[in-house]
Amino acid sequence: MAKIGLKKLRHSYMPNPKSADDYALKEIDLDWSDGGAYALLGPSGCGKSTLLNIISGLVKPSEGQILFDGQDVTALPPDQRNIAQVFQFPVIYDTMTVYDNLAFPLRNRGVEESRIDARVREIATMLELDDMLKRRAAGLTPDAKQKISMGRGLVRDDVNVIMFDEPLTVIDPHLKWKLRSKLKELHHKVRATMIYVTHDQTEALTFADQVVVMDEGVIVQIGTPVDLFERPAHTFVGHFIGSPGMNVLPCEIRDGGAFVSGVHVPTENAGARATGKTEVGVRPEFVSITENGVPAQVVRVADTGRHMVVEADANGARVNFILNEGARIPEGEIALNFEPARTRIYADGWLVEGSDV
Repeated sequence: MAKIGLKKLRHSYMPNPKSADDYALKEIDLDWSDGGAYALLGPSGCGKSTLLNIISGLVKPSEGQILFDGQDVTALPPDQRNIAQVFQFPVIYDTMTVYDNLAFPLRNRGVEESRIDARVREIATMLELDDMLKRRAAGLTPDAKQKISMGRGLVRDDVNVIMFDEPLTVIDPHLKWKLRSKLKELHHKVRATMIYVTHDQTEALTFADQVVVMDEGVIVQIGTPVDLFERPAHTFVGHFIGSPGMNVLPCEIRDGGAFVSGVHVPTENAGARATGKTEVGVRPEFVSITENGVPAQVVRVADTGRHMVVEADANGARVNFILNEGARIPEGEIALNFEPARTRIYADGWLVEGSDV
């Protein structure tokens, strides 16, 4: 496996880019450790697939370098980068048996048959494909075909990195959790460097040790799933991670604190210097009803079965908060309290560093 480094990487699909807006990927500097499990997470068009294709060699970057264990591979074609890639739609041979599909990458590299047989059966056991090895791939279910596709990526033990480009898109929802769990289990067993591209936060957060959140060609935050939920570095991350996402309300910074609708709101970083467009961010889980707080009007209530999500309007800003099942449902005018340790000031979208006040 390999440590992957991206140095001053930028890419534009235009022949003569003149401004930052002409770049699909803005400047990226990033290091991924050998054997780690990583996810590229972001909405459609944010640049995550472009970045994956640059790492794989399918796209040559306009600027910058790709390093595998310190070696510059920027100019190398895909077949010389020693990678495996699993795509959105299963790439398998329908006329071959499951066994032969798994064996193909090894036979193509001249590996001896005894080694091939041992490796194919090892991977088949990991993927629970043992009872299908003699069956032809044609007619198998989509999830079984995607397992084969994953197995073709895992069967080689000499790859630098295994990359997954939204591999569960065509899988039925009730099977996605099982395949996600299986992939996580496989990573723990084979300890390969894996990069998983998705727009689905659940897939990213359940698979990866480190998640790279992207928006408009920029890496907005890199962190563990807990980091992204507990301390979003940008309001975009707060919105994108969580269901519902983080509440973001306009605020005024004065007298050493944040004020929302004229009400002082204690925050974790109230001592910070904040200029530009200032807002406070707090997740729905840390909002509660109080006697004296930010005034709001209940708009609607959604019962999810496990709890209720209440949507309120606070002087034009939407605020979601959570009520346990069976709790009294508020109506009309209410006042909201934001847990100070979980409430933070953002300036122009970015978390403002500071201390309690």
